[in-house]
Amino acid sequence: QVHLVESGGGLVQPGGSLSLSCAASGSIFNIERMGWYRQAPGKERELVGFVYNSGRISYAESVKGRFTISRDNAKNTVNLQMNNLKPGDTAVYYCNCLTVSTMYWGQGTQVTVSS
Repeated sequence: QVHLVESGGGLVQPGGSLSLSCAASGSIFNIERMGWYRQAPGKERELVGFVYNSGRISYAESVKGRFTISRDNAKNTVNLQMNNLKPGDTAVYYCNCLTVSTMYWGQGTQVTVSS
């Protein structure tokens, strides 16, 4: 079992920045990749990006150049730095990790981009 806890989020104006963090605990040695998804009201959950144990990072096209994912293996955390935020980025953001056999989710944190 892996337990994920997000922190950060909140309300920010368009063009602003926000940072999210996710701490993993439990059977973390089985984790193959960590990352973020988001779900806007009335829409399906979508991938934001993830980082593999190898260090390779993949982003959704909609956030490339604006969002940065980083992982601190010593602290078992994955972070999401979001810059130049747009109203379309408003969503609940979920931390996610994938082990050999299971996908785990955090409880989600709200990000609202509005003036």
